[in-house]
Amino acid sequence: MTRVLFVCVENAGRSQIAELHGAVAEGLEEIGIDVSGRTPKALEQADVEWADLVVTVGCGDACPVLPGKEYLDWNLPDPAGLCLEDVRELRGVIEERVSSLPL
Repeated sequence: MTRVLFVCVENAGRSQIAELHGAVAEGLEEIGIDVSGRTPKALEQADVEWADLVVTVGCGDACPVLPGKEYLDWNLPDPAGLCLEDVRELRGVIEERVSSLPL
């Protein structure tokens, strides 16, 4: 099984779609995902070491890179401040990209 780690600079929606932005939480609740108890956490080297594939989302050069890991970079907008309709669209883009990952 491939272990995938999603990382973004703010860790506020793109990587885990899980911070407390109202529209993000509501957009995920619509598809049965409850993120009400989740909060962002700092990325640790052990997290990157654990993963086989690291998907960086909006990080650019700010996310850590370890030799020997496979990386993908998805340039996606930050959902903070987006309306629910835009969050739904972003959610769909992320769903498509996750579905097409080489697992």
